[in-house]
Amino acid sequence: MINVGIIGCGRIADLHYPGYRDNPHARIFAVCDVDAERAEARRAEWGAERAYTNYQEVLHNPDVDAVEVLTPYETHERVAIDALKAEKHVSVQKPMTTTLRSAERMLMAAATVDRIFKVAECYVCWPPIAEAKRMIDDGLIGDPIGMRIKYICGPHGGWDVGPSTYEQQLAKAAQGYGLETFDHGHHEWATAWYLLGEVERVSAWIDSEDGVLDCPSTIMWKCRGNKRYGTIDFMYGSDFHVPTKYYPNDEWYEISGTRGILLINRGTGGILEGPIISVFNHDGWKHYDNIPSDWGEGFIGSTRNFIAAIRREEPPLLTGQQGREVLRFATAVQRSARKRREVYLDEFGRVFPGLHSWRRRRKERKHVIVGARRLNRLSSLGSTSRYASQAKDLVLKMPERFDATKVQGWEGVVGLHLLKDRGAPEEKFALRIGADGIEVVQGELPEDALVTLRMQAGVWAAILLGKKRIETAVLTGKIKYEGRAEEALKLRNAFGL
Repeated sequence: MINVGIIGCGRIADLHYPGYRDNPHARIFAVCDVDAERAEARRAEWGAERAYTNYQEVLHNPDVDAVEVLTPYETHERVAIDALKAEKHVSVQKPMTTTLRSAERMLMAAATVDRIFKVAECYVCWPPIAEAKRMIDDGLIGDPIGMRIKYICGPHGGWDVGPSTYEQQLAKAAQGYGLETFDHGHHEWATAWYLLGEVERVSAWIDSEDGVLDCPSTIMWKCRGNKRYGTIDFMYGSDFHVPTKYYPNDEWYEISGTRGILLINRGTGGILEGPIISVFNHDGWKHYDNIPSDWGEGFIGSTRNFIAAIRREEPPLLTGQQGREVLRFATAVQRSARKRREVYLDEFGRVFPGLHSWRRRRKERKHVIVGARRLNRLSSLGSTSRYASQAKDLVLKMPERFDATKVQGWEGVVGLHLLKDRGAPEEKFALRIGADGIEVVQGELPEDALVTLRMQAGVWAAILLGKKRIETAVLTGKIKYEGRAEEALKLRNAFGL
């Protein structure tokens, strides 16, 4: 039995408790809160053996194996580091701390002991988001390419929040930590990281109607190493009532993929009715209702993950390093809004972050495929004639790379006319696509072709070799076509061009 100490017995602690109720492997052994009356009330309610008002007493108790740090996040560093020095397993409530330097100090402390150190983030452990992750990994919508999040809050609905909590929130707002875009926003940044991957850069517009609440806001981001983009809107309705038993806010998610769309229709509240998750792909719509969707389930999942990680049954989620990455995302959002510019996550820690960002933007502008100047530059980039001698063999091998799942139901004929190019002779082919696959016929161009493409042999070879994109070749005039252009798009998808 793992004995756990709960440090901080406020509202969030109420959501962590169910993960220990009837848990066969762990129990709440001790509780701690600066309010002695509240600590004693939680001890009696949860059946704990000890109640303290000083967290050091929890750490000095040799019977305590692990602690959940649920105090205000500006205190997380001190409490977590002290707990790690006391050789306790540590789960710290999101966000792990307030600055990246603080996060580094926490990670350094964790590296010195053989103990679990994780960030308690309920959204990545919440069943609808965890199930969406599994569906995406299973390829239900293909490769994810984008994400939209809609978040709205209001003054009405949900549970009562005590005056001390409001005082803490106002103090955070006064220090520049947005109650929506930083405090609650951490959930959204963790979800975006979890479903789309690590983030490269951020653009944020954060406004306020009353000088305190950071709404309305719109934030955009781009993921690292790919062309996945995301957006989120934070909105506040001054007379809005949220149907929820938790905080008066709600959100829902749309993830687009190369072959479908996934919708998560639940959040903190219940504004959207109907299925929990909906997926649209080549099979049409499919709806999923048998997924636990109560917001509190995420806290139970995070707590159980903590205990399972201590028992070496599964990895912690979020690890300290992952928590720092999400914090870096959140910090970039705040900096972008404050500096009124795009922020790259790798600029943190640099002596001249603004200069680094400017150089990145200047370099990457050259790769934006928009406008005549860009197309003219692309058309003059490098000769493809050196690939011409490979063109014929590459065309004959096209059946090996044909993926019928990307163009289900596609049948017809495509003509390829390769022009003489650096010693490679003129070649003509017919690509006959049917239910049984594809056949390449060499010789005359087919009269019944849906579309016929005409280009230098080296251009087509470069496309098949992945050296050039078919869209770029068409836009720069390297490929001429006759017939239905939409069939060329199917050609691109079927062969991954």
